[in-house]
Amino acid sequence: MLQVKQWCNDLVGLLFPSLCNACGVTLYHSEHLICTKCLYDLPFTDYHQHAENRVAKQLWGRVPLNAAMAMLYFRKAAKVQNLIHNLKYNGRTDVGVLLGNMLGERLKTSVIYQDVDLIIPVPLHHKKYKHRGYNQCTFIAEGIAHEMEIEFSEEILIRNKATESQTKKSRYNRYENMQHIFGINNASYIIGKHILLVDDVITTGATLEACTDELLKNGASKVSIAALAFAE
Repeated sequence: MLQVKQWCNDLVGLLFPSLCNACGVTLYHSEHLICTKCLYDLPFTDYHQHAENRVAKQLWGRVPLNAAMAMLYFRKAAKVQNLIHNLKYNGRTDVGVLLGNMLGERLKTSVIYQDVDLIIPVPLHHKKYKHRGYNQCTFIAEGIAHEMEIEFSEEILIRNKATESQTKKSRYNRYENMQHIFGINNASYIIGKHILLVDDVITTGATLEACTDELLKNGASKVSIAALAFAE
């Protein structure tokens, strides 16, 4: 019976091979979602070990953060972009959980993130959520929460309005574009807590700035940021 099951599994693998979500090659039986070569070649930042990293410095003076980091460097037409594209647009939420696990493993070793009470993903507007069917940041947060053994919730921070792309706006216009975008459900749940805010890719930082401001205004004691990638 076991031999028949293995034969069936091998046949399915032959007809519908599992592919690496970073480079597209066929995965070996021992590999899961990302091939061994791609895992070895991923451009890790090690920002979790350094409080004064480039992500943190980009947000200095804009909002009072406890800490900020990103796990990977984001470059166009590279493996990290492929991973995040599969997560966001191809329904590969399992990639988000796996990368979240990897991010959580790193955060556990950082003294800056030791006293986090609650993990919150950056929310999507309900129209985009309905179109995509899920919030990719939720699955990253789920992976982090599993590794750090900390609760996460996508119900507390909400997005009230959709916004235009921030990348070509000035810093002032980015700030104006993000005003009154986010809100809080059940503020009593975050009062006095250290919140870990989770995003997929940090570009201008304007969204994270607005989210952090809303969390602090509603009683959070501290906010730290963790993202999968940082677009240099």
